Amino acid sequence: MSVFRRVRDITLANLNEWLEESQDPVRLIDQFLIETRQEIAEAEKLHYQYAGHTKQLKQQVDQAKVMRDKREEQALLALKAEEEHLAKLALQEKMLYEEKIAQYADLYEQSRQSLQDLESQLNELKTEYQVVYSKRQYYFARMETLRLQQRMNQRMNGFGTQDVPKMFNRLEDRVSDMEWEARSLRELRKTGQDFAGQANSTLDEELSRLKQKLQDKGEE
Repeated sequence: MSVFRRVRDITLANLNEWLEESQDPVRLIDQFLIETRQEIAEAEKLHYQYAGHTKQLKQQVDQAKVMRDKREEQALLALKAEEEHLAKLALQEKMLYEEKIAQYADLYEQSRQSLQDLESQLNELKTEYQVVYSKRQYYFARMETLRLQQRMNQRMNGFGTQDVPKMFNRLEDRVSDMEWEARSLRELRKTGQDFAGQANSTLDEELSRLKQKLQDKGEE
């Protein structure tokens, strides 16, 4: 396992632990995504540089092979021309190119393998980013649902706490009291009117009696 992979495993383990303790997991995930995007950008830059370096090493190997084959052909031509000294010089250069091929081929193979590892790690990073982003969307939806539920609960506080039947019973009692008061006043007024009528009748009788008395005295 590469150092890069171990670091990512540690980071993910920390993320899982922090998520369990966090009151705002969405913000924590957003921070993780920001850091992951930065890592992806750095890995892509390194991949570009590694790819260029690997390509250069491959070119060195290919060029050395071309020169090796060319020097061998020149050595053969020199021998045919009975120029043994020139043939030896060509063979010496051929041997140098063969050594160069061996050296650069080894470097190229190392670089090619490292490039493949980097590509694999970069793909893992991108996949990991997508997975965490999907989780972020899920947790965001859950947090939004929770937030709206809390707002609804706040608005619903006090709703349903009133006992409707009791409330109308109190209203019924109040209206009954008001009706009783109105009825009592009405009966009191009627009693007063009856009393006044009786008093007026008695007064008229007394007045008639006095008039009759005066009339009787006048006749005497």
